[in-house]
Amino acid sequence: MQDIVGPGRAVGIVGLGTVGESLLNMAVATGCPVVGVDHDPDVITRVGQRLKRKDGDGAGESASCTLTTEITALADAGVVVEAVAEDPAAKRDVLRRLRQVCPPDTAIVTTGSSLPLFPLSTASGCPDRIVGLRMLRPPARGRCAEVVRTSVTSDEAADVAERLATAIGLELAVLGQRASDFAARLVHSYLNRAVAMIAEGFASPRDIDTAMRLGCGLPSGPLELIDELGVDGVHDCLESRWRHTGEEAFRPVPLLTSMLRGNLLGRKTGQGFHGYDGQGLPGARTSDEWDRTRPPATDRPVGHVGVFGSGTMARGIAEVCATAGFRVTLVARSTDKAQSATTAIEASLVRAVRRGRITPARKGAACAALATVDDVSALIDCDLVIEAVAEDLQVKRAVFAQLGEVCRPGTILATTTSSLSVAACTAPAGRPGRTLGLHFFNPAPVMKLVELVRTPDTADHVLDVGRAFCADLGKVSVACPDRAGFIVNRLLFPYLADAVRLLDDAALDAEALDTAVQRGFGYPMGPFALLDVIGLDVSLAILERLHAEFPEAGCEPPAVLGELVSGGYLGRKTGRGLRRA
Repeated sequence: MQDIVGPGRAVGIVGLGTVGESLLNMAVATGCPVVGVDHDPDVITRVGQRLKRKDGDGAGESASCTLTTEITALADAGVVVEAVAEDPAAKRDVLRRLRQVCPPDTAIVTTGSSLPLFPLSTASGCPDRIVGLRMLRPPARGRCAEVVRTSVTSDEAADVAERLATAIGLELAVLGQRASDFAARLVHSYLNRAVAMIAEGFASPRDIDTAMRLGCGLPSGPLELIDELGVDGVHDCLESRWRHTGEEAFRPVPLLTSMLRGNLLGRKTGQGFHGYDGQGLPGARTSDEWDRTRPPATDRPVGHVGVFGSGTMARGIAEVCATAGFRVTLVARSTDKAQSATTAIEASLVRAVRRGRITPARKGAACAALATVDDVSALIDCDLVIEAVAEDLQVKRAVFAQLGEVCRPGTILATTTSSLSVAACTAPAGRPGRTLGLHFFNPAPVMKLVELVRTPDTADHVLDVGRAFCADLGKVSVACPDRAGFIVNRLLFPYLADAVRLLDDAALDAEALDTAVQRGFGYPMGPFALLDVIGLDVSLAILERLHAEFPEAGCEPPAVLGELVSGGYLGRKTGRGLRRA
């Protein structure tokens, strides 16, 4: 690193909030001298204590790191990274002061996600020395960042910024200002909706984060991401966008404002939506939290599981249950469908053995435990019956009318609906206290998440049995009430609808936005690619159901989505969608 900053010279970091402290730690890890500057003595103390815990150094800071409130300590820095709040006035002030303090050959790197670089660089008085480092999430080893230069940035300054970013472990990428801005806009409105879900008591922070991580493959849940970004940073970004656009999706939820006033800012203060230890790592659960979330101790009250249906989801659930050691009876509409289900499940088990997920012995036991029939009366002695037919209310109600007549009084009945009312689906069974939703995710043998849905009438012990059953399957269950979309779809589809609405902006490049979301936030795919995978017709139907129940929640299907579906542009399954096939 000394070959980057010069012999005997240090790396300076100004602003030790979420981004600045992360950069400081990454720079310290290289062994190069680092000077951290923040105007707030309390921040200096907090960061120093964390460094002390890492190094075991009683001085409160690393041997290679100096922390101070005085910007003049950067008088001989080889490169300085400005990481103050994403506020143009604050950044301009710091950049001007750095020009006055630092030697003429010091490269100055300003961090941000979407602020335009040129006005900042010219306001500094030394535009040739100013380089941008664009990041959508706080930096960490392996995360993407983009080195940005203006038309007057010197080659030397840009080279220093690129070499510094690489040396501390960032992965250089091309994100683009417009695409980054669109990506941040999408993700921040999604985060705001997650906070609103907490504020209304819909689900716990832990369950919401778990649902979005496991259900969508995200690197972190929305509330974990807010804690990482900083409650103050997210609040300020939302408020700025709300004032600029007037869009209600960006009006900060009052809970965020309350947390800001209470200094519950996330990882950097040790408490946000979750608790963190002295080094900003997630804290251990308290015993009360564990008692509330662990499956209750039972002697496996479910022994015989019935599955009604023979499609992909029904077969997957039957396979999971049989593999977990349950006796399983799958009921199909015909003998042919029953035989096809058996063949498909056995083939899936063969693949599971080949991939090392299960042993040959476990496959044999699962096949022996599974029966597929075309007679609903075979479910008479089941402890739990799971309906997994088409996502159509009348079809599901007809199934539950049959189950109410056939199944013994003690049987628990569950629906796998992803967006319909559980109570409405199961009502014809005539046993409201013994019904619940078990929303498995496709493919059921692979996906770990199950949304455990409670209606107003579901008995406590029925929910406990459902939670224990999911645990016995090796699944992670998250609890939520019986409202359209449950957790995952209620948060995912407004985000996807927001993305489609952005197509009205002539500056939007769909592929660039997907890349910015994927690389900048670490999501498995961007919104347009995801819509094509899900299917535009499926997405439209889910949005229509969500909008009917939550008319003010941003779920109204964009007109262009309906037009695409009408034109046969359904996504990957038809080879035509929002992205080129």
